[in-house]
Amino acid sequence: MAERTPLETKNLDIYGNDPLPWSRPRDLLAAGIFFGRPAFLGTVRPDGIPHAAAVAALWLDGDVYFTSGPGTRKSRNLAANPACTIAASLATIDLVLEGEAVRVTDAATLERLAARCRESGWPVQVEGDAFTGPFSAPSAGPPPWHLYRFTFHTAIGNATAKPNGATRWRFEQ
Repeated sequence: MAERTPLETKNLDIYGNDPLPWSRPRDLLAAGIFFGRPAFLGTVRPDGIPHAAAVAALWLDGDVYFTSGPGTRKSRNLAANPACTIAASLATIDLVLEGEAVRVTDAATLERLAARCRESGWPVQVEGDAFTGPFSAPSAGPPPWHLYRFTFHTAIGNATAKPNGATRWRFEQ
């Protein structure tokens, strides 16, 4: 997917600061600052109870990718309801993304993301339609790990450094 441009930008700041440009979080994400920093995936259980879990996330071509073992709570929640959030504290902005995550099974995307993971220090391989490797986060469960593409429709940013501000960006769904 190509990089997206916000359809709507809304200033949420109550102190007179200008709206933040989307380029601020986008450039941090594109620089690879996401991988290796804590990001938190929010899902909903089938009974409506919320669930949150830390995930390692990669930004590629305007979408966020993460892995999860098929038996984990987060994977079971996403199978029932793909709507979710990802929240992260980046270098100069706290960011919440709202959208949907779907499992990726096409070989080309799996290979491309596995290569990115290896470049970042996680030595995964593609086996069938999932990742395997010598280790992962304990919360991911045992291999194989499914790859998910998270496509967001809304982003909310709250600056943690100057220039200050808070902004919501809406994207095409």
